[in-house]
Amino acid sequence: MKKILIHLCLAAAFPAFAQHNDSLNLRQLSDEIMLHGTCYDNLRVLTKEIGHRLSGSPEAARAVSWGEAALKQAGADKVWLQPVLVPLWVRGSESLMVQLKGKEFEPLHMLSLGNTEGTAGKVLERTLICVPDLAAFDKLSDAEVKDKIVFFDYKFRQELISTFEGYGDAVKYRWVAVNKAAQRGAAAVIIRSVSTAPDDVPHTGASRYEDDAPHIPAIAIGNTGADKLAAACKKRVIKARLTSDCGMKGVMPSYNVIGEIRGADEPESVIVVGGHLDSWDVGEGAHDDGAGCVQAIEVIRTFKALHIKPKHTVRAVLFMNEENGVKGGNAYADSAKAKGERHILAMESDAGGFTPRGIGLEMPELLKQKVKSWSPLFLPYGVYDFDQEEGGVDIGPLKKQLGVPLAGLLPDSQRYFDLHHSRNDVFETVSHRELKLGAWTMAAMVYLADRYF
Repeated sequence: MKKILIHLCLAAAFPAFAQHNDSLNLRQLSDEIMLHGTCYDNLRVLTKEIGHRLSGSPEAARAVSWGEAALKQAGADKVWLQPVLVPLWVRGSESLMVQLKGKEFEPLHMLSLGNTEGTAGKVLERTLICVPDLAAFDKLSDAEVKDKIVFFDYKFRQELISTFEGYGDAVKYRWVAVNKAAQRGAAAVIIRSVSTAPDDVPHTGASRYEDDAPHIPAIAIGNTGADKLAAACKKRVIKARLTSDCGMKGVMPSYNVIGEIRGADEPESVIVVGGHLDSWDVGEGAHDDGAGCVQAIEVIRTFKALHIKPKHTVRAVLFMNEENGVKGGNAYADSAKAKGERHILAMESDAGGFTPRGIGLEMPELLKQKVKSWSPLFLPYGVYDFDQEEGGVDIGPLKKQLGVPLAGLLPDSQRYFDLHHSRNDVFETVSHRELKLGAWTMAAMVYLADRYF
């Protein structure tokens, strides 16, 4: 606490001089990234040559090798792989057929929810019941639910301007609905995708069975498909046929990929910047979270290119298994605690490669005020929001176990949930300028934290 107060007093004593020098240095960071940055090219290789990267898959293993090589190419002083044991979930083949117009069954686009069990390849045909939300489901009798396929037609709230607020509201149907339905004897669950997009593209994502809940199938369908299904349910009693092979297949060894620049003055104090290397098994994981990984690598490359020698060790971490287990984030925090490492900041990019709008702060108030005092340095780059309480899933264990201050990159989120966890999350949806501006925002935060934390 004394150290923080001293820093605040010093900052107040010469703010104009310090901010002028910092502004010049941040401009150098910007010029280097915007003119010579490699993050966009790195993302092209990750997405187009490797593709989606579900934990435990051969593609995830290839991504580990890619990340190790990319960090070495960026000039990291040291690069290593940190072992992580991850769950192996396999999708397999799947289909959904529904009586939309009469007795004939028509296909609907669908995706099984991650970590769920399927029908073992057999056809599950049952009567379908539709409910608008969990409150309506709770009013049904057990007899109405038993052995039915329950369709939760809950829509992403488009009136919420913060799409992450909307996501937080709707994502419970991916977690809670399957357990509530299973505990009351349902045969399977369908949810409307947690998506802002007016299309028929389903979005997957992790689910989890409660200990006392049967492991029934759970799938998501796209928004326009959900509209058709809801309309059919209002007209008549209909049936659905679900077939899927998905399920857990044990665990697999994998790795976090770590590269660092050794600190010149306080090398035992660490600043972490990172993203997660794994993705879902659809699309290419470009925004979620290839963008965060290549931005973290870009911080290392830029510091090296400009011959910036940080006081503290700056470490880029490409976490494995954020999507369906957070094993990488926990493994990193466990290791840091076991080694007695001191982390002064951890920053994550896991909200897409869109234009940066701010930095979320999950830290003590004195540190928040310090970061907010830097806002004039960020404003010329369109980065203005420092009021959100936000860190990141993979760095969360660092705060929980070690009390590490957290920061999260806040890109513009209006298009993010059009793409999130779907086949549309591909390289072509990423702008090289927006991606590079996000990398600059992370580099600037690391640069300033290194000087003043």
